[in-house]
Amino acid sequence: MSLRGKTIFITGATRGIGREIALRCARDRANIVVTGKTSEPHPKLSGTIHSVAREIEAAGGAALAIQLDVRDADAVASAVSQAAATFGSLDCLVNNASAISLAGTLDTPVKRLDLMLAVNLRGTFVCSQACIPHLKKAANPHILTLSPPLNMSPRWFKDHLAYTMAKYGMSMCTLGLSEELRAYGIAVNSLWPRTTIATAAIEVNFPEAILKASRKPAIMADAAYAILNRDSRSATGNFYIDETVLREEGVTDLDQYAVTPGARLYTDLFLD
Repeated sequence: MSLRGKTIFITGATRGIGREIALRCARDRANIVVTGKTSEPHPKLSGTIHSVAREIEAAGGAALAIQLDVRDADAVASAVSQAAATFGSLDCLVNNASAISLAGTLDTPVKRLDLMLAVNLRGTFVCSQACIPHLKKAANPHILTLSPPLNMSPRWFKDHLAYTMAKYGMSMCTLGLSEELRAYGIAVNSLWPRTTIATAAIEVNFPEAILKASRKPAIMADAAYAILNRDSRSATGNFYIDETVLREEGVTDLDQYAVTPGARLYTDLFLD
């Protein structure tokens, strides 16, 4: 199992889960296209496209840092073309970029609604669309989107309707593209964590107790790595859960991923 020489295009790769996936793939000496809006240090959030690119190279991979707003379709097309020209191929797309706001309808400004729909749903669609022509040429092509199973229980809509619609839009891309691209041997899957993951989004939107009851981003990176190595013609159309993927790969010690080993973990959104 190896991604050596493969080119992985990752959106939102400057921190959190996107960064961890990039570093995990880099250990195989893969080519990583690091995209994100942050090119200069942020006063509150760590990581830029350039700092992650340096980490990738230190881990053994090759890196191409591209400042990118996935809402800009022309910029996405240009970034994908640059990636393919630089490395000679494009093998995997990881749709990680996402915006979150866990607010009710009356507390969701239209600008925030537009942001989540544009980054989550539209960004996933646009990035996938731009990568498909290149993925058709790859030996084992994958599109992996970080979005949840389509759980239509009203409980997941009532408290944060806008966010749920935006995340489910990403999942609907998986549902549709997996069938649309099946004939080309392009795997299209989603990946979602069983527990909350200790990222900036959890730190900002949840109480500190939940952050401590979360797992580290490495669990998602290890699960994503396993999926990207699976046969693209047979492993498609799935809504994977991180710990299930790792158990299938023979991993038994999941406590290694806990922020607080031994603590009772907090189940993530959209999972009953």
